[in-house]
Amino acid sequence: MTDRRQRGFTLIELMVVLVIIGIASAAISLSIKPDPLHLLRKDAERLAQVLQIAQAEARADGRAITWRADANGYRLSRSRDDGPGLEDFKGDPQLRPRTWDTTPLQVRIEPRQTLVLNAEWINPPLQVLLSDGQHSLSLQRDATGALRVVSPP
Repeated sequence: MTDRRQRGFTLIELMVVLVIIGIASAAISLSIKPDPLHLLRKDAERLAQVLQIAQAEARADGRAITWRADANGYRLSRSRDDGPGLEDFKGDPQLRPRTWDTTPLQVRIEPRQTLVLNAEWINPPLQVLLSDGQHSLSLQRDATGALRVVSPP
């Protein structure tokens, strides 16, 4: 009788290889940083959605809604229904104050004005420029009120 031994890897050797692969993949995934342009685009698209919701709310309610932004975030407000002062939508899940995913963010409105959403169906064209210092995107509103995100030339 000949002594035939099976050749192969032991369970411990396979486990060691799997642990090494797991550690290597975790190190790689932690070193990958999110694309800043992706975060900026996400902020612009979310802003477009919020402004469209606020425009619909202004048309339904009849009271104008003002949008204000700074480097950290933005908020919407309107005059109170029950007296003086401003309502800031803190309890509203869609129109609540928000922070930017990209911080700090530079925000500029062209033509220079305060962004007011009112009950009018036809609005003047508007452009909101968002920039993180390296990349920039533009949120444009046409006369019909449609908003779209575009990359400036």
